[in-house]
Amino acid sequence: MANRIKAAYFLAPLAMELADKGVPVKIVALGHRSGAVVMVKTDSPAKSMKDLKGKRVAIPSRFAVDYLFVRRLLKQHGMAMSDVEIVEMNPPDMPAALYAGAVSAYATGEPFGAVAEKAGYARPLYMTRNEWPNYICCVLTVREELIRNERARVQQLVDYVMASGTWIDRSADNRSTAADVAAGARFFNQKADVLRFVLSNPPDRVTYGDLRLVRKEFDEIMQLSLEAGIITRPVPYEKYVDESFVKNAKPVDITITK
Repeated sequence: MANRIKAAYFLAPLAMELADKGVPVKIVALGHRSGAVVMVKTDSPAKSMKDLKGKRVAIPSRFAVDYLFVRRLLKQHGMAMSDVEIVEMNPPDMPAALYAGAVSAYATGEPFGAVAEKAGYARPLYMTRNEWPNYICCVLTVREELIRNERARVQQLVDYVMASGTWIDRSADNRSTAADVAAGARFFNQKADVLRFVLSNPPDRVTYGDLRLVRKEFDEIMQLSLEAGIITRPVPYEKYVDESFVKNAKPVDITITK
């Protein structure tokens, strides 16, 4: 198919799994860092994962790095996966499920934590910015045929992705502008004030200024994915990552036309 998707943002474990199964794809840059939260009700007595023992916790899917975040937190607190009840749920449904008491907590990427926090009925129990500073989730993934046949175009894409990340993190005004752009129907289709909340409370809730590919960070994701059964065997780093575009990235000017 001439019009099939050749570049997209994938969850990191999914990109690993696809490459291992022979799908010709490579990660060429990160999408962001941090940006995941574990949310509980504002009046919840929970102060740590131990207080969620026996409770129902929602995750987006078993391929989500948010799931690995929950597993990592449980391990840090000396808990087993059997100590909580994990349910899979679409992130847009999570705030309402928490409000209704259908779950005691949920783990997801933004803006679905901020939706409930800004509405006043939920608070973050954990943020990756505090618990897992080098957390990575969404990764820019391209088909290898695009790398072979249109390498310059892939480089241009990575150049602009890297430059956009630097631009977003440069100032609060840029973050506010980015929220306005991303809120549109072509992108997140969310309320701009919610996205502005995500990008400012606190400012490093989600970061974009460092989108490099770091092997040891992917090694950690790999190990956690193996332990979770998301992937069944280690996948060689070079099989699913191509660092060359990030290493050769050149600054470009970012201009927003409203």
